[in-house]
Amino acid sequence: MGAIRFDKQDQVDKIQAGLLSGESIIAVYDGKGAATGFIGLTNRRVVLQDNSFVGKRAALTSVPYSKINAVSFVSDRSMLGKFSSSSSIALSVGGSTYEIEFRGEEKAKHAHDVILGLMS
Repeated sequence: MGAIRFDKQDQVDKIQAGLLSGESIIAVYDGKGAATGFIGLTNRRVVLQDNSFVGKRAALTSVPYSKINAVSFVSDRSMLGKFSSSSSIALSVGGSTYEIEFRGEEKAKHAHDVILGLMS
């Protein structure tokens, strides 16, 4: 599978602790902004840490690739046509949308491409 791409070791450790049998980590990227702590990509699911809960609470949410309806690059209108230069992606899951802002365009593109490739 190759080396895990990541920003912070403690985030990798959190995902590592919850892996299922036969599951492996592809990447773990730190999110920018107040809501998303990080996004983890495994060979089976996307793991999102959501820090937006009241009372300094956070949720670790797992989304199987088969439940993702769409993955999008998010860009302001002035960048239309240059989506691959965006540093944000959005995941549509059922009636919910999760937006993740990455620390760099390359990380956003990698996450987008991994998710797109594993959706079924």
